Amino acid sequence: MDLSTQIETTIRDSMAVKQRLLDNGIAEPILAMAEVVAQSIANGGKVLLCGNGGSAGDAQHLAGEFLVRLRASLNRDALPALSLITDSSTLTACANDYGYDQIFARPLAALGQRGDVLLAITTSGNSANILAALDVAGDRGLIRLGFLGGGGGAALAKCDQAVVVPSGDTNRTQESHIMLGHILVQCVEELLLAQGHISEN
Repeated sequence: MDLSTQIETTIRDSMAVKQRLLDNGIAEPILAMAEVVAQSIANGGKVLLCGNGGSAGDAQHLAGEFLVRLRASLNRDALPALSLITDSSTLTACANDYGYDQIFARPLAALGQRGDVLLAITTSGNSANILAALDVAGDRGLIRLGFLGGGGGAALAKCDQAVVVPSGDTNRTQESHIMLGHILVQCVEELLLAQGHISEN
C-alpha cells in the first residue's frame, strides 16, 4: 500500500469509528456527563483530569479548554479544572517515593473534594494509576467519569458514567477522545450559560 493510500485509509478508519459512536447514540451519554460537570461547577466544584501518554496530553488540553476558553467566538468566565499530570516535581517525587501507580491517586487525595469531578482518560481502561485514581475518587466522594476505549477494561466498573470508544486501535480511540472532550466542554459552557452560573465577557 502506498503512502497516499495509507493516508486515505487512516482518515476513513477514523471516520468509521466516529460513525460507530453516532450509531451507538453518543449524544445522550455525553450530555449526561456535561450535566454532571455543569452541576458540580455550579455548586463550587472543579474538574480534575488524568491520563497517560497521549491521554495525558488530552487531559492537559481539556483542562486548558475549561480554564481559558474553547471557542474564540465565546468569551466566558473561566471554569475550574486541573490536570493532574502537569507538575513534574510532584509526579517524579510520587513515582520515586510511592510508585508510578500512585502518581494520580496521591495528589487527588489532597486536592479532590466531595462533589468534584474526576475525568479519567484511558484507551485500555486498565492502567494501574488510573484505576488507583478512580478508587481514591470514589472514597472521597468525587463523581467519576471515564473516556475509555476497547471494552472499557477494569476502569468501566469504577466509573459512575463512561463513554467507551468502540475501537481497539489506540490512535483512533485518542482521536475520538479529544473530539468528545471538545463536545463535553462546549455542552458544559452552554448549560452553565443557560442556567446563569457563568456569563459572557
